Amino acid sequence: MVDLPDIDIDFADRTSVLRHIGYTPARLETGKQHNTGVYFTDIPRASDGLATIDHKHAEQLGYFKLDLLNVGVYAGVRDEVHLVELMTTEPAWHRLWEDRDFCEQIVHIGNHYDLVNSMRPDSIPRMAMFLAVMRPGKAHLRNKPWAEINKTVWDRNVDGYTFRRSHAVAYAHLVVVHVNLLNSLN
Repeated sequence: MVDLPDIDIDFADRTSVLRHIGYTPARLETGKQHNTGVYFTDIPRASDGLATIDHKHAEQLGYFKLDLLNVGVYAGVRDEVHLVELMTTEPAWHRLWEDRDFCEQIVHIGNHYDLVNSMRPDSIPRMAMFLAVMRPGKAHLRNKPWAEINKTVWDRNVDGYTFRRSHAVAYAHLVVVHVNLLNSLN
């Protein structure tokens, strides 16, 4: 079995990019189109335009899929300089647990205000760990001390859905961008 990386690329509007590039949409095991997965390499294509092989089997055969995601937060980012500014400005973390309405607007964490309020993530590493413990495979770590969470949160040999560290850190950065973007609008 081939161990390929799982790469997600975020866009404000993925269709604006895809219309300029040749690609083949990935197929799910159900036969339907994968929501985000595409191939930029040669892969057998069916008459419906999708890959003939479902994405899990295709990975086992060595086909490399990229997931191109629509992330609405980026619609508020003016340019690369603005994005870097939003990423590097320390956010008002306290707003996430002091202001339910504010927290509920934030990408990836909005539906988890009570957990945000009890755990109070206040840095990128802690937000990444928070995002990880939101998943069923790491739910047993919720509300534990950060040092204890850090010992096992990135272990992959567990039952249930978990986040890879790379995804969690990237999503934590997106939370920072969104917090800072909303703060700049107020």
